[in-house]
Amino acid sequence: MRLCEVLAINLKYFRKKYNLSQEKFAEILGTTLSYLNQIENGKIDVKCSTIDKFAFNINKYDKKAKLKSEDLVIFNKNHITHFSRIDERKK
Repeated sequence: MRLCEVLAINLKYFRKKYNLSQEKFAEILGTTLSYLNQIENGKIDVKCSTIDKFAFNINKYDKKAKLKSEDLVIFNKNHITHFSRIDERKK
């Protein structure tokens, strides 16, 4: 399995864990919706510094996470999700 596929699985897992839309999760990660979408679909490679930033921002969002950058690129079969879309509901 390619590294970008593992990253995509792990990011989707954390997004589902926090019950967030791609829009909101991209905001938390400090990136754009378009970039997050490309990562989650395995279409682009990500720099190590970006993975570091993502781990830092997830920890900032969830103080209990204690996530390390390596955790985003290590395969964990329990992180595979059948993810249904979560939309921001506009009222």
